[in-house]
Amino acid sequence: MNITPVAYRYARSLMELSKERSEVDAVNDDMGLVAETCAGSRELQVLLSSPVVKADKKEKVLDRIFAGRIGTITNTFIGIVIRKGREALLPQVAAAFNELYKQHKSIVTAEVTSAVPLTDDARKRVVELANAKHPGKSIELVEKVDPSLIGGVTIRIGDEQYDGSVSRRLNDMRREFSKNPYIPEI
Repeated sequence: MNITPVAYRYARSLMELSKERSEVDAVNDDMGLVAETCAGSRELQVLLSSPVVKADKKEKVLDRIFAGRIGTITNTFIGIVIRKGREALLPQVAAAFNELYKQHKSIVTAEVTSAVPLTDDARKRVVELANAKHPGKSIELVEKVDPSLIGGVTIRIGDEQYDGSVSRRLNDMRREFSKNPYIPEI
């Protein structure tokens, strides 16, 4: 998801407020629930981005959806976002808050994509690699399975990516063979 600078500004302000009140973990849980709810409901996304529906109606709908499930800080924050006319950015704000939370808690995400599910030994090796690249930080391992890789893995840790997949190697070989000057053009 591409996160706009405006969403980061709102997320930063929510992070600062939650730090002041020592409720960072609770607000992160709330924003995770908001992100999950928005991602799981196409109707809610359409409602939030609709210019036809009035802000007070949107606020009532969100109050009913999250009644008793989120804290007062998050509930008040959502009300402010709606009054400012930025309710369509709510899923992006939740994603931006999650990123800020991970920075605050020194958590690094290691995303591993493989052709088959990882073994325990492979998981351990990925965590060791991530710990070597980012010492002293907690590692969050996210596993994905993509059969189109044919074999091997791709690992993304922060801004770095290692692609050791068979499909990548086949593409590299295909590119090298296409450069071969000894094969006549057809």
